[in-house]
Amino acid sequence: MSEGSSQLQEFVDRVLADNPTHSNFLHSSVAQMTPEAKQELLKYIDYCLDRGLSIDYLAHCYNTITLDTQVEQIYFRRSGKYRCSSFKEAAEKVYFDSEYMKKYMYGLALTAFLWPNHAAMHEFFVNTFPKGLQGDYLEIGPGHGFYFRQAADLGNFGNMLGVDISPASVALSSDIMRHYNVQTAAKVEFRQADFLEFSPDSAAPFSCVVMGEVLEHVEQPDRFLSKIAQLSGPDSHIYITTCLNAPAIDHIFLFERSEDVEQLARATGLQVKERFAAPYAGKTLAECEAKRLAVNVAYVLQKR
Repeated sequence: MSEGSSQLQEFVDRVLADNPTHSNFLHSSVAQMTPEAKQELLKYIDYCLDRGLSIDYLAHCYNTITLDTQVEQIYFRRSGKYRCSSFKEAAEKVYFDSEYMKKYMYGLALTAFLWPNHAAMHEFFVNTFPKGLQGDYLEIGPGHGFYFRQAADLGNFGNMLGVDISPASVALSSDIMRHYNVQTAAKVEFRQADFLEFSPDSAAPFSCVVMGEVLEHVEQPDRFLSKIAQLSGPDSHIYITTCLNAPAIDHIFLFERSEDVEQLARATGLQVKERFAAPYAGKTLAECEAKRLAVNVAYVLQKR
């Protein structure tokens, strides 16, 4: 067994030691990973170990995401709503608790490889990205920095800017770019700021705007989409993701149908060019919407 494979096996063993009910899901996910995806996961584990983290800590981060989500799913099934109703509640629990936020970001990054719905959305991001795109790039909520790093590899931007309200996310995104030694001629910058209060340095539209997993975390998602429309041009590539009926510790705004997201986009000056949905395992999108089961959705949008 190679060193990388042994590290992955150790990670799986540590996860299941504390969360044995996750065994079938985790073993199935690892077995279905492509060689390329597995290599990327091993590179990420190496990155974390190089930062002085342990396999034990990574397993704890992953279980934090998994177990917290299970608790919120139970609450959602019983109440029909998300637990948090305001950004203030979510911020106190997650975004401004630096230790929890680090665990949250490391755990979320691991789900990008190990949860098939997250892996499928990443593939959609890569497949729809205009290769060699020039101009200026903006990402709202870069979080663990994976989309940002991928965009730097795929595009040919002059400037790349990430705006995130969490200081832990800003630090992690910056560190990811340094560690992976991403080769880009772009000027790269991360700012800690509230996107709704953010003012760009130039009046020129961004050629690419990315916002992954943000809309469900805010009280007024229409304001975020409206601002994206204001900062974009008619030819800008706009990529957003969100989720339907997907409770989590910091989710606030509940989308129940994909049409809810698309109507909101149209109302804020955007139109759908391409769409992708990752329904609950073994279910169709229609079944999930009818039974209020979790769905991840992603869109390529354009300014109308």
